[in-house]
Amino acid sequence: MSKKSPFDFLNAINMTKANLMAEDDFAVKDYTPFMVNRGLSYFHDTVLLANEMNRFSELDNDIQFSFLLNSVTKRKRFSKWHKKDAATDDVKLVMEYYGYSNEKAQKAMEFLTPKNLEMIKEKLYKGGR
Repeated sequence: MSKKSPFDFLNAINMTKANLMAEDDFAVKDYTPFMVNRGLSYFHDTVLLANEMNRFSELDNDIQFSFLLNSVTKRKRFSKWHKKDAATDDVKLVMEYYGYSNEKAQKAMEFLTPKNLEMIKEKLYKGGR
């Protein structure tokens, strides 16, 4: 069978109620509890169930999936997954100039004036088009 993604498991838990573990012997290895729990944590009716699976993370993957499959009510659930914001051009310049990580550069931006940023841009200017 084909490799299953966390979204396949979430779809089975939320909508189809198909037991993917019974259908495919290799699905146990494809199941990633962290990602499935994260997907369920976005909704008020499933966040506590996801938390229970986080508390009992030592349980086997098939047991965790069976619990969620049989405990979560059938309902369409969709949300955008939270992603880190991309660094702006100014933050990238600060990262390069000072050798900072993204987090440190974000904090440094609070203290830098527009004059400081212009000076950094001039020093890092590489020419060309």
